Amino acid sequence: MNGSGDAWVYGPDGARFWGVYGAAGLLVHHPDRGVLLQHRALWSHLGDTWGVPGGARHKDESAFDAAIREAGEEAGVPAHLLRLSFSSVVDLGFWSYTTVVVRALEPFEPVISDTESIALRWVPPAEVELLPLHPGFAASWPALRDRLV
Repeated sequence: MNGSGDAWVYGPDGARFWGVYGAAGLLVHHPDRGVLLQHRALWSHLGDTWGVPGGARHKDESAFDAAIREAGEEAGVPAHLLRLSFSSVVDLGFWSYTTVVVRALEPFEPVISDTESIALRWVPPAEVELLPLHPGFAASWPALRDRLV
């Protein structure tokens, strides 16, 4: 392995999770535009669902750095316009996922910059649950929404 972390991890029940070193995603919030969501490509694991840009952490990479890197790669999110609000971790013992929540200091237009996205959209928080959400994001969304400032 080259340290990228790009591989499946299997849980005790056989469920699979992406990222040898865990995974991270970036939830970008702008007070006027809402939250930035990604419509996941059909071919991806649990594709045709909505969630946040993210992916496998590299070896020795922090969740914050991984989330910023992945959002830049997948959605053209400009790191210099972001301020950390908080993070939330789902830790299964053998694998973890960290949602890094940031505030966009200025509005920006996301850019589909790889094949992992069908669409990128700013969504008002009250409308997020109207979309077919990635199951992991759906489970985390209520608590994340309640913490948005």
